[in-house]
Amino acid sequence: MLAMLFPARSFAAVSAMIKNLSTSAMDGIAGQVGALRRSLQARTGRPNSGSVFALCLVDGLSYAEEAVTSAIHWGLDDIPMIGGSAGDDLKFETTTLIANGDVASDCAIVILISTDIPFHVFKTENFVPTDEKLIVTSSDPDRRIVHEFNAGSAAEEFALAIGIAPEALTPLSFASHPVVVRVGGEYYCRSIQKLNPDGSLSFFCAVDDGIVLSIAQPTSMVDTTTTALRDAGEEVGGIDMVLGFDCVLRRLDAQNRQVFREMSELYRENNVIGFGTYGEQYRSMHLNQTFTGIAFGLRQAAE
Repeated sequence: MLAMLFPARSFAAVSAMIKNLSTSAMDGIAGQVGALRRSLQARTGRPNSGSVFALCLVDGLSYAEEAVTSAIHWGLDDIPMIGGSAGDDLKFETTTLIANGDVASDCAIVILISTDIPFHVFKTENFVPTDEKLIVTSSDPDRRIVHEFNAGSAAEEFALAIGIAPEALTPLSFASHPVVVRVGGEYYCRSIQKLNPDGSLSFFCAVDDGIVLSIAQPTSMVDTTTTALRDAGEEVGGIDMVLGFDCVLRRLDAQNRQVFREMSELYRENNVIGFGTYGEQYRSMHLNQTFTGIAFGLRQAAE
């Protein structure tokens, strides 16, 4: 893939597969990434600052993305990172990754790339919080399951908050009515994965008792993505192409709101390629219902 993105003389890359995420110590993961960073610097013979970015591909059913993303970010120091969680077409059974012929689950692949081509890492989402609150009062954090909101059945309380019957909840319901949590003054999506037979809800992100979630009101996906791509283009002096990680729930929401064709055209116009994901990584954060991307400037500007 890298050879398709970059002229041969314009980049250098190193990669590693980190296995057994569920049993790995986070300082050990950070140490592996730190060694990878030093390996790239030895190969290029120049500091990593300003010319290097990182890609992270991670098992989307590992239940470990938050901790793993934080550990990788720690090992990267000041290198910006984006990435995505591998999916299995909404079956939620097993996800796998492949690197150098090695196929595995419960793993992450980290790729460090040094390039002379101008680049800019960015993210975009299309929701704003409302005053409707859901407090997690019973959960299984290890499995990302919420049993109760506001001391009532999770499914019933969520359905009441968005104005539909619990039995009518579908993946489209979750895509169209995301919930968000406030962290450091900003809101981040904590998307619901599925409804379970016992009325609990499985999430794509970490949840725990006491977390206050707000029902979010979607805004125009086309407008917010157009703005993000325009701003990224200004940062790099004109977009050559964009490598992106687009949440599967954004795709479902685009289909539900009948803007899928407009989004596809927008991606085509900006030469966006990439992946549909079960979650997205952006710098030190694991996110949901977000597009994370890296825009590359015009190649002639770097030559």
